[in-house]
Amino acid sequence: MSRVIALCFLLLAAVLGFLHLDSRPVWAPFVNEPVVVIEEPVEHAPVITTLPKQANSKTNGQVQNKVVSQPTIANPRTTWLPDTGAASVHAASLITLNDGALRAFWFAGSREGAPDVVINSAVFDPHSGSWSTPTVIIDRIGAEKGLVRYIAKLGNPVPSRMVDGRLQLFFVTVSIGGWAGSSISTMISGDEGLTWSRPQRLITSPLLNLSTLVKSPALQFGDGRLGLPAYHEWIGRFGELLRVEAAQVIDKRRMSSGRSAIQPVILVSDPQTATALFRQTRSSGQAKNIPVSLTQNAGQSWQQSEDLAIANPNSALAGLTLKNGIRLLVLNNIEAGRYRLVLLMKQPQSEQWQVIQVLEDDEALPNEQRKEFSYPYLVSADGNDVHLVYTWDRKKIRHVHFSSAWLTRAYQQLPVSSAPQPETQIKEVQP
Repeated sequence: MSRVIALCFLLLAAVLGFLHLDSRPVWAPFVNEPVVVIEEPVEHAPVITTLPKQANSKTNGQVQNKVVSQPTIANPRTTWLPDTGAASVHAASLITLNDGALRAFWFAGSREGAPDVVINSAVFDPHSGSWSTPTVIIDRIGAEKGLVRYIAKLGNPVPSRMVDGRLQLFFVTVSIGGWAGSSISTMISGDEGLTWSRPQRLITSPLLNLSTLVKSPALQFGDGRLGLPAYHEWIGRFGELLRVEAAQVIDKRRMSSGRSAIQPVILVSDPQTATALFRQTRSSGQAKNIPVSLTQNAGQSWQQSEDLAIANPNSALAGLTLKNGIRLLVLNNIEAGRYRLVLLMKQPQSEQWQVIQVLEDDEALPNEQRKEFSYPYLVSADGNDVHLVYTWDRKKIRHVHFSSAWLTRAYQQLPVSSAPQPETQIKEVQP
């Protein structure tokens, strides 16, 4: 009995030590770039074509299921991330570099979760429009040596920039089981990604420290710390916001309870307000739309909102807010499969999302011939243009650059937005 009591005290001490109850830093506001709201365009081009029947058909003011006429300026520039010879590639991400270039990360191997999977990186030169020769950032053996623990597989690299200017890469490591047994590791680079520090494991739980993954971009807090969207896939699927300082998690808040909502994408509106959109993992018979949570205190607490009325087939999405307040989403807007990928745009003062570009669509093909287009990731070099990468049939990673001129023209061709909708019903997320 005494041993049991001693063990309980040790566990309690561990939990209290992790929570830092007496030294937890004051919660800081989001860093939010000033938004220059553009005026409503005087002329709007007509809507010219409807979406296929699989696309969401609701017209409740949240989504407009029609494709606006395409911009008449030059088409978006498309390239492919360099071939590494791997049979399978997935989960690409991007970050802008100080010289204006773009660095990409992705994992590659014989298949997802295989022991030979490595995390690659390459740099895109915007002047020449070409990618550098890819390099291996870390492999399973290197992760084992650095973390001093067995590593079965790697996945989901997510880059960010620290307040001191260094690059920080978060990635998923698995020592036991499937992705539900994951933890998050991190490395830091002081030379824009040419070399990296020894990997360290983030401690997100004082006990098992399992089932924590990343997929979406981090955001900045006003005190210089990073806000890292994370998620769980074991004993409840939900999102969390981690406050990270270097390799230490100093706080975390649940974002979506246990309601089958993972891979949160956070869109900041102002220093206190943000919206989180999730990939849904609901059982059959439940709504296949995008779950939403809201915060009005810089992420300290999150409230469940009504779903965004756009279809989601249990697949990741990407979101971005431009300097002018326009918001963009890239996702598979179908309830099953990943054979269709679209780009949507929302005006600053509207709640309607409009499809402005169909990126991929294999609807006309038989099921067995349809390819997978998934895991989009968005970044802007200057707040006006957009770079997109996504998985193309698990064999390639496609890169698309939308210029500021193209995006402006797309905005000008949006249909006139309808009147504001009634305020969305809010439900508290239980801790």
